[in-house]
Amino acid sequence: MVILAVDYGDVRTGLAVCDKSETLASPLCTIKEYNEDKLIDAVIEKAAETGAELFIIGLPKNMDSSLGERAQKCKSFAEKLTDKSGIPHFMRDERLTTVSAHLALNQTDTRGKKRKNAVDQVSAVIILQDYLDYKKNKENSGD
Repeated sequence: MVILAVDYGDVRTGLAVCDKSETLASPLCTIKEYNEDKLIDAVIEKAAETGAELFIIGLPKNMDSSLGERAQKCKSFAEKLTDKSGIPHFMRDERLTTVSAHLALNQTDTRGKKRKNAVDQVSAVIILQDYLDYKKNKENSGD
């Protein structure tokens, strides 16, 4: 199944997609959009282009696992996205993905404007790959 991951942001939203075998997450694009309705339409358009059948939405939990204002905003966005597209979603803990994305970009010496445009995509890749690994481990353990 093709899965589209969304790292939702107020200004920039990163997207990543996996292959049909659900093995490898790859960056897709960053959408720069302030208007939530327009953003939802743009994400749905990317889902149609890629043939996505599931959204994985990053859920920014607090370090104590509680859900703050940002997490509630992401949950609301995910529900609107599913309602409008008919594509189901799954929320995935995204704690520290932005930190991991910045570390990965440090290793490739990505700086300036390129870094700003890439960090959300890299975060989406981390969220999606984490989900794919979790799913594969769950299937292999027989749960």
